[in-house]
Amino acid sequence: MMRIRVRYGGRVQGVGFRATCQRLARDLPVTGFVRNEPDGTVTLEAQGPPGAVQDLLDRIARAMAPNIQRADSTEIPPVASEQDFRIAF
Repeated sequence: MMRIRVRYGGRVQGVGFRATCQRLARDLPVTGFVRNEPDGTVTLEAQGPPGAVQDLLDRIARAMAPNIQRADSTEIPPVASEQDFRIAF
C-alpha cells in the first residue's frame, strides 16, 4: 500500500481535470482525492497498491497531456480511513 501526492501545473483548472481523474480512478483499487488549489494548480492524492497508483497516474498523464506542464510528486503516509476516490472542495 502506498500513497502519493501530485501537484499538477499548467492549464488544469476549468478543463474537466478533476472529473477526468475521478472517472479514471473508478475502476482501479485506489482511494484519495483531487482538488483545485487557489494558485491555479491541482492536487491529487492517490492510495492503493503501487501498480494501481502508477496506473492511475499514467492514465491521467495520457488523458490530460495537453494540459499538464508539470507534475511534482511526493510519497506520503497512507490514510487508513479512506473509502473512495473523490473530488474535494
